[in-house]
Amino acid sequence: MNRRSFAAMLLVSGLLVPAAAQPTAERRWRAGDHHVHSIYSARYRPDPAHPDRVPQPEIGGDSAHTILQNAQMARRFGLDWMVITDHGGPGHAALNHARAWPDLVAVRTAMPQLTLFYGWEFDVPGGEHATLILPHDPRERDMLRAIEARFGKREVWPVDPVRTTKQHMIAALRYMARLPAPPVLIANHPSRTATGRGRWGLHAPSEFRNWYRTAPQVAIGMEGAPGHQAAMPRTGRDNAHGSRGLYGGYPTLGGFDQMVAVLGGGWDALLGQGIRWTITATSDSHGHWSAGGADFWPGEYSKTWVHAGPTPADLLAGLRAGRVFAATGGLIEGLEFSAVPTRAPQRGGAMGDRIVVRKGAELLVTIRFRPAQRPNPAGATPMVDHVDLIVGGRTRERSDQNPTTRVVRRFTAADWTVEGDMRVIRHRLPAPGTGYLRLRGTNTHAGEPEADVPGEDPWQDLWFYSNPIYLAG
Repeated sequence: MNRRSFAAMLLVSGLLVPAAAQPTAERRWRAGDHHVHSIYSARYRPDPAHPDRVPQPEIGGDSAHTILQNAQMARRFGLDWMVITDHGGPGHAALNHARAWPDLVAVRTAMPQLTLFYGWEFDVPGGEHATLILPHDPRERDMLRAIEARFGKREVWPVDPVRTTKQHMIAALRYMARLPAPPVLIANHPSRTATGRGRWGLHAPSEFRNWYRTAPQVAIGMEGAPGHQAAMPRTGRDNAHGSRGLYGGYPTLGGFDQMVAVLGGGWDALLGQGIRWTITATSDSHGHWSAGGADFWPGEYSKTWVHAGPTPADLLAGLRAGRVFAATGGLIEGLEFSAVPTRAPQRGGAMGDRIVVRKGAELLVTIRFRPAQRPNPAGATPMVDHVDLIVGGRTRERSDQNPTTRVVRRFTAADWTVEGDMRVIRHRLPAPGTGYLRLRGTNTHAGEPEADVPGEDPWQDLWFYSNPIYLAG
């Protein structure tokens, strides 16, 4: 991709347009989870004797947790916001509209300290799953029903072949982008159907590139750390059900999807093509591990932290802007990441921002993180072993890899100072030109995240990932 094409991509995505001034006094890091199931994730059993008869929903069939119970556990484990994302089936749009919505409204009234979003786990046409988050809006109930009824892959019975095509997903994105209050869409467990490293299944980086180009304010990112992190081997179950994330084809690495965890992999390819693609971490809560499930409660293990004010609108704005970091096991509780040209400090920016800096000009990178202040639910207070500063440049338009990506510096405790409850790193480097900077950190000594094995203790293998600072040379 040449410089002009890359700049055009940034312009389309809004990165060349200066952000409007936002009130920031009330912004802080707010933890949440955008992938949580309730009793309205129904089970549908076709009748073998009457295959044309529409299966009826079995309430609680795929999760026994009520919306209220999820909300209570989310607050117990320190979440400020949460999305209920029940997946579909025949006629689920009407079920969600008639039954889930009143329950959600009741919880909003009873627990105003938790920002609760109405959502859906979109059974993606031609693919697997994605979180759909509706803005708080007088029309949200009817908007979700309309989207699910029109585009849900499993909404009609028997299945409509048109609803199983990737073209139908593009039509869905165009439809959502034209809504008066567009939703946010985040791809869930992106590589769960992969059969090997870089051997993609139902979703490849190129598909996410197409989503973004179709609706960049709707399709904003993917789960970096999928849910089901408490999965353990069980007699008689398939291999996936003993693997973190239920990834049976190719494992997660340090609990993160290979698109993110493999340096120079799918995520870096998208970033190098000018795609503003944000990563998150979720529970995908269906059933808790203590009751034989594969999951943690919302916020118990994984958190998506958004730098935002207390309003639902600013939380969604923070997600769209990439003011987000993902962390597991309570490894850190805050992260500030900025880059400032030393000769033009007014042009600096932070996570999610785009800065213009001449290639080779000196950049001052500042990293401030708040380590764990208390024991996590496993009873341990984790410690950060090291933090990596990663840089990536432009890459080819259709590539699923980015060979320019590299760790430019690894920082340990010898490299940071203590300032109150924060650990602070300052590092100078020459600006690499058009590209991006990002961070990752861990409590392990691993240079690169290692492939997860069935039965491992996820509390011993913790990571955090920042989202990028975007650079234009």
